[in-house]
Amino acid sequence: MDKLKFAIASSVLCLLASCATAPEPQPAPLSLPVPPPAQREVAPPPAPQPAAAPVAARCDAAVTFQNEEVFAFMKSELTQAAKARLDRDVVARLASCARVEAVVIEVHTDRLGNPQYNQKLSERRAESVRAYLVGQGVDPDRIETLGMGKTVPAKFCPDIRKRAELIACLAPNRRAIVSIKGPGR
Repeated sequence: MDKLKFAIASSVLCLLASCATAPEPQPAPLSLPVPPPAQREVAPPPAPQPAAAPVAARCDAAVTFQNEEVFAFMKSELTQAAKARLDRDVVARLASCARVEAVVIEVHTDRLGNPQYNQKLSERRAESVRAYLVGQGVDPDRIETLGMGKTVPAKFCPDIRKRAELIACLAPNRRAIVSIKGPGR
């Protein structure tokens, strides 16, 4: 049995050795006729690409008002400062739009007080901003209002116990954001 294994192994080694030392046959080179240089065809240069159409400017913007700029604490009537800023930062921007696609008014409150009251307060405040913008000539069909209540706070104040300090700390949560969408002129 061992002699048989030895004979097979020897035969395999001889075959491998003969394969490794024998040169591989090379294919015969093909000789194709090459045209003389004067007869070669040259591809024409590519046609110039048309100029890209200019991208229309957008009049998109988002204006954030801190609540003290817009409303007195726990009130929904716009302040005079708020009206002036709405005229300057929103109405003037809308004038630069070729067409107003949307005006979204999003109003937030802080966590103080009853959640249902805060929700209704944010809705009343959003409607106050909407009514002012409609009075300034903004198409009411393009305006959407969102009263967010206390659902999306910008700041947390977990360790403050005194009410006046807490009201001051939570001020960033009381805000209104007016977003404008549309193509520019």
